[in-house]
Amino acid sequence: MATLPLDKMRELERRFTEVEARMGEGPAADVYVKLAGEYAELQPVVSTIKAYTGAVDELVGLKAMLSDSATDRDMRDLADMELPEVQQRIETLEKDLLIALLPKDAADERSAIVEIRAGTGGNEAALFAGDLFRMYERYASTKGWKVEVLSDSEGEAGGYKEIIAEISGRGVFSKLKFESGVHRVQRVPATESQGRIHTSAATVAVLPEAEEIDIEVRNEDIRIDTMRSSGAGGQHVNTTDSAVRITHIPSGIVVTSSEKSQHQNRAKAMAVLRSRLFDIERQKIDNARSADRKSQVGSGDRSERIRTYNFPQGRLTDHRINLTLYSLDRIITGDLDEVVDALIADYQAGELARLGQPGQ
Repeated sequence: MATLPLDKMRELERRFTEVEARMGEGPAADVYVKLAGEYAELQPVVSTIKAYTGAVDELVGLKAMLSDSATDRDMRDLADMELPEVQQRIETLEKDLLIALLPKDAADERSAIVEIRAGTGGNEAALFAGDLFRMYERYASTKGWKVEVLSDSEGEAGGYKEIIAEISGRGVFSKLKFESGVHRVQRVPATESQGRIHTSAATVAVLPEAEEIDIEVRNEDIRIDTMRSSGAGGQHVNTTDSAVRITHIPSGIVVTSSEKSQHQNRAKAMAVLRSRLFDIERQKIDNARSADRKSQVGSGDRSERIRTYNFPQGRLTDHRINLTLYSLDRIITGDLDEVVDALIADYQAGELARLGQPGQ
């Protein structure tokens, strides 16, 4: 059996009971919302703890029955039959608990800023960037998340040279954080008359959304410029200058937003700037850890080619975990669960191995 942190399990059960009791006292709305969030996070873990302790008690009872000379033959046979099933159930619950009790990424429950940029490949890369954005947009829709485009630059033949969007909802970052990196596409462009396969790429960066309390941006560290918004067909001809460009002087980061409202543009650009600065701080912490503590999928190297989308073969390959799926048509239209779940499972397995836990 694995060695489970029993003290931590008891503390989680105690806290769950406390949260449940406080929710029943009818606290203020803002307090209730916080308690409800904690309750939702604790409930599945505590349910697993109870199932585990119940199975262990059942195993103890079966073994006591088998060791008791007074147990009749029928009961002994029944206990012999039940013993392997209970032992298997305990092993499964141990693994579930070890994963549930792994140290959590503090940013996992946050919303995320997703930045997609066309790489090598010209117009085809921009079209692919558009495909990736729609893939994430549809995936977000299946999860009940909200997607808001913060800024975009359209490609000449469609798609995007760059698009930045906020995806809001509980646990967005935990699901999408392993999408950061270079995504490569292999397909025959619509403009290719001889049927030759072209290869192009787009880069994806997924940043946990930062709050003002996470990152302090001093007024003296930024320069804000306003520009006239531009759009197809002269749609902004009669508007005042509304586009906003914020330059963070110490880091050199430049963020723009070009919707119709200058006030909204400033807020959106500041949100992206805070998230980028927050991400830089997280990367510094990650880089300070020893290399052997980094998981393959969690390294966050944005220059790494992480995935290939081969349209002629209908194949998606994630190079980090050697995952190949021949269901590209479903995946590119937003059915990402199989890919996301495999990446999370690989990360969790790596963390368990790093902690030296048995049962792998």
